[in-house]
Amino acid sequence: MSIGNSPEDGRPSVGRALKLARIDTGLTVDQVSSATRVRVPIVQAIEQDDFSRCGGDVYARGHVRALARAVGLDADSLVAQYDADHGGRPEPTSAAPLFEAERIRPEARRPNWTAAMVAAIVAVIGFVGFTLFGGGGDTRTTADSGPTAEASPDAEKDTRGEKTEPERTKKPKPDPSDSAIAAAPANRVTVRLVATGGSSWISAEDHTGRLMHEGVLNDGDSRTFTDKEEISLVLGNGGAVELYVNGKKVDRGSAIGQVERLSYTKGDPEQG
Repeated sequence: MSIGNSPEDGRPSVGRALKLARIDTGLTVDQVSSATRVRVPIVQAIEQDDFSRCGGDVYARGHVRALARAVGLDADSLVAQYDADHGGRPEPTSAAPLFEAERIRPEARRPNWTAAMVAAIVAVIGFVGFTLFGGGGDTRTTADSGPTAEASPDAEKDTRGEKTEPERTKKPKPDPSDSAIAAAPANRVTVRLVATGGSSWISAEDHTGRLMHEGVLNDGDSRTFTDKEEISLVLGNGGAVELYVNGKKVDRGSAIGQVERLSYTKGDPEQG
């Protein structure tokens, strides 16, 4: 695997484009590594257009795609640029998933014959008990019960031959709420983030400063957070995220790629 060079058409190289986008969004290498699960040395090497540590083109393409999403770039376009710089798209392979942590393959479990024998004994005892105590009764009881065993179809009709109204009517189902947090409790602060214009790195902390969540919110996904006093947010790509606070949409006028640091408490979110 060779180190990639900058394209001749004036565009920045793949690694430089990733680095510039990361800096523009205010993210550190450690934050990008945590969000994508790509180790810090590999992130640093890719930003220098050194893909030799990725373990092959398949893994390199996967790393480029993940890093692009984390910093708000067009992942497909950047992967296509990588392919053009490195001899085209590689042939499909049956390699393990790119970002799945290595798993230790469990040893084959031997059959538990003791448990099987116990289950068989229990089944036999249950069958014998049912035969002795459940099947020895008078089977004619049901037959002798006559027509009172089952209500007549005409029982629901009144003396005029018309069916009466049922005693119980079904309650109408409530209309679904327009917002997933429209019924947010007034004694708490509830924040919902929806990625509608691309992906964005996000983090959320409660009123004590405890980290509630940190990672990438992919385009089309949403996350909801709630706390009894205050929620603090950092949005790496504010223009791509719609924000709902205490059941109300907050229009912030944020631009794509803009880093936002926000804080909201209970009540009206306009002062967040």
